Amino acid sequence: MKTLHKYLTLQVLAALLLTVAVFTFVLLLGTVINEILRLLINGQARLGTVLEAIGLLIPFVCVYALPIGLLTATLLVFGRFSADQELTAARASGISLLSLITPVLLLSLLCCGASAWFNMDLGPRARVAYKYLISRARADLMNIQLPAGRPIYDFPGYIFLIGENRGGNLQDVRIFVLENETNVSVWLHAPQGRLEMNLTNKEIYLHLFQARGLSKRGGTLSFPPEYVSPNLYPTNHSTFVPPETKISDMTFWQLQTKARELERLDLPADADASPEELRSQFRELEKMIEQTRAEMNRQIAFSFACFGFALVGIPLGIRVHRRETNVGIAIALALVLVYYSFVILGEALSARPEFAPHLIFWLPNFIFQAVGAVLLWRANKGI
Repeated sequence: MKTLHKYLTLQVLAALLLTVAVFTFVLLLGTVINEILRLLINGQARLGTVLEAIGLLIPFVCVYALPIGLLTATLLVFGRFSADQELTAARASGISLLSLITPVLLLSLLCCGASAWFNMDLGPRARVAYKYLISRARADLMNIQLPAGRPIYDFPGYIFLIGENRGGNLQDVRIFVLENETNVSVWLHAPQGRLEMNLTNKEIYLHLFQARGLSKRGGTLSFPPEYVSPNLYPTNHSTFVPPETKISDMTFWQLQTKARELERLDLPADADASPEELRSQFRELEKMIEQTRAEMNRQIAFSFACFGFALVGIPLGIRVHRRETNVGIAIALALVLVYYSFVILGEALSARPEFAPHLIFWLPNFIFQAVGAVLLWRANKGI
């Protein structure tokens, strides 16, 4: 048994290292060509900066490469193990499949621990450091935008929500003006807006048209037909940290802090405000809280993907009974596509609290682990 356990574990481990390296290279390739090599060719970055950027991207890419690599490794190893009649020989010796694969399942749990580290801490921090490095290489603020469909925390003292952004022409602009970074002192809404950037003079202005607002102290606010915001250019840009720009770039503990801050926000209430305006405020706040909660659950749930992939990959590899590498890779990609469809669905619904998107991220784990357990039981019985 010790010999078989050592043999299978080393086979899976060797295949795991190879497949993770291959998938890491493939996932890195698009970003390297699109962003990093462009900076090198344009003379905006030195070779050392390029190598540092690639090194910072590797932990973030391993978030996805590690589960895919383990799934592919189990499919390849156990497919070959079955095709070479080694499994038949082990069974003839009175060794059950479940006792045979115990070290491999333990290895998958270790991979879950490594995946949790990549998902919840190292990957987001490396991604943030990468973005900061690239922004410093470009040496300007051209990458600062107001993307649509998600809360924006780029500018101290403000939270922005943009319906549409077409080249700086904005639609459905909502602004929460923060007091002491915790309480909402003013809530603004404008059907249209325009972003004006002057990087030479370090100026960023937001033009709002037909803006309306609520103040925590002064009730309903009125603005001229065109309202121009104060200069939004961050004065501390040299120390500006990109994680606040995107929820998906935060570590698990940063997300916890952000969720607590959002839950403690004291929205302005006014007796003259219409019920629809008040409901709109609370809906936007609920969306931001749900997006943070969904990202936290995504990081935790995705950390268990390795175990579910191992449970499915082992019996499928035995059932396919093939030695060819391309067959195992094709099955792995198909299963990954199924798994990631749930992740994409959860991310797409992250701003819809009524659908509880934070629970959607757990569905593929339950499905893969349940299906894998049934397939393992059938394979152990020889069905």
